Amino acid sequence: MPLSRHLSEGEVALRAPTPELPLIRLFLQHLEMRAMTDQIPYGPPTGLRRLSIMFMEMTAMTDQIPFGGFETEAIEFAENPEPRVACVLLLDVSGSMTGRPIDELNAALVTFKDTMAADSLASRRAEIAIITFGGVVEVVQDFVTAEHFMPPVLQPRGDTPMGQAIDRALDMVIERKQIYKRNGVFYYRPWVFLITDGGPTDAWKPAADRVRRGENDKAFVFFAVGVENANMETLKAISARDPLKLRGLQFRDLFLWLSQSIQSEARSSPGDKVPLTATSGWAEI
Repeated sequence: MPLSRHLSEGEVALRAPTPELPLIRLFLQHLEMRAMTDQIPYGPPTGLRRLSIMFMEMTAMTDQIPFGGFETEAIEFAENPEPRVACVLLLDVSGSMTGRPIDELNAALVTFKDTMAADSLASRRAEIAIITFGGVVEVVQDFVTAEHFMPPVLQPRGDTPMGQAIDRALDMVIERKQIYKRNGVFYYRPWVFLITDGGPTDAWKPAADRVRRGENDKAFVFFAVGVENANMETLKAISARDPLKLRGLQFRDLFLWLSQSIQSEARSSPGDKVPLTATSGWAEI
């Protein structure tokens, strides 16, 4: 099986579905059948009957049917088994973003949603999460496919706990990849996209070490974009690739570029090299 360029040594990012996934799908079909007949079919313990017995035995051991865990995951990926491109937007909403900067960022998120939704394939393959950092670190949107993504309205406040935010984003990427593997879902190398207009007000060097190790291991792709008075030297120390400086407040152009890049990735085949389009339209050199 060909491996994507995104694979790290010893890590199978694009992998064949596990044997458990067909069983999960069979059981979901069984539940649908049971809903219609209001009973579990009788007869020899074969096929769906055997699967039902196995499930009931598991339930008897735990004395409950878990809700919101593996079963929810199984339903999600059974309904949409497309490969996934995960993207975490790591957004600075500190007090210095007050006024036009936060307004432009909010408008750009709407543009991002509309552009992603216009691509039927990418909207089912791309998964978007948003973490904000302004006074506190907050996951305002957990991973959801682009077709279900609804842009939040961000409000500026507080200082810039960037180090904590980066750590939370990397933890989310690890957790999401584990979910993909557990459910036998193909996935590409995740993206982490940091946008800030300042510098960290907390301890950030341990997080920077994690970013560089992860990039080296090809565990994710990390981008850093500085806005207005951002501390570009600190961003350079955090990101393994050169940070980009946003030209003015061209957030819309930035998010158009991001959506087009994710769409290209989502439409690619394993092993394809997908070059990024030029950033000259929104980034300063």
